[in-house]
Amino acid sequence: MSETMTDPDIDIDALRRWIGRTETRSELLTPALAERFNATFGRNGPLDDGAEAPLLIHLCLTQPAVPAGELGPDGHPSRGGFLPPVPLPRRMWAGGAFTFHRPLRLGATVTRLSTIRDAVLKRGRTGPLCFVTVEHEISDGDGPAVTERQDIVYRGVDTGAPKAEPDAAAPGAHRKEIAADPVLLFRYSALTFNGHRIHYDQPYVTGEEGYPGLIVHGPLQATLLAQYAADLRGAMPSEFRFRSLSPLFDTADFTLNAQDTAEGMSLWTSRPDGPVAMEAIARW
Repeated sequence: MSETMTDPDIDIDALRRWIGRTETRSELLTPALAERFNATFGRNGPLDDGAEAPLLIHLCLTQPAVPAGELGPDGHPSRGGFLPPVPLPRRMWAGGAFTFHRPLRLGATVTRLSTIRDAVLKRGRTGPLCFVTVEHEISDGDGPAVTERQDIVYRGVDTGAPKAEPDAAAPGAHRKEIAADPVLLFRYSALTFNGHRIHYDQPYVTGEEGYPGLIVHGPLQATLLAQYAADLRGAMPSEFRFRSLSPLFDTADFTLNAQDTAEGMSLWTSRPDGPVAMEAIARW
């Protein structure tokens, strides 16, 4: 639970001046990237120019190439620039939504137009939380392909206070086990040019940030769930929304779960005997 708040150490009015700021980047969607993407997820697909690109491969495109000297100690780019300089040490992808207008195609130049839509300060269990909402319009020469909302949360360091463990998630009608191994996490970090050390640097994540193991990326879980939904229905969804609830670590494999609903499909990830880590809704 969280509630809107003020904090004397965080000037939310200054951060909200970033609302409306835009950034545009373009990149060629190559068959080589699609081949590496499919290899990472254990999938197959056509690699010819003009072929339909894998679902959510756009998350691997147009990522900022920040020089090593401009990275923070956690491997993230230094604060400021396109995103507002939120003075909280931890940054995570809390959730988001995708509207799929049509598939991207291999060999096309893909453009991402990003806009800061909101910045809100709230109080959570561990202290202040700052939520920044970013909208991405993904297009190519044929027009819009994906509209994405990205919810980023900034928070302080966990105080280590004991917290109640949520109830274990029930299995879905459809269920698939995923091996949460360091190779998968490293490959996805490489595909997305993500230097955040919590995903591949085990001594750092356990010694400096106090987690029990490497953390499974939010976008990686979202991609697996969206792929699972598309595989089960035999078609790409038109809408996909998701929210992160608890972390997954490489200390145990995890499962993809799905349940048909009147409006589409409910999906979630969880570790064995653990709570829901990410929940999602897919519609066609």
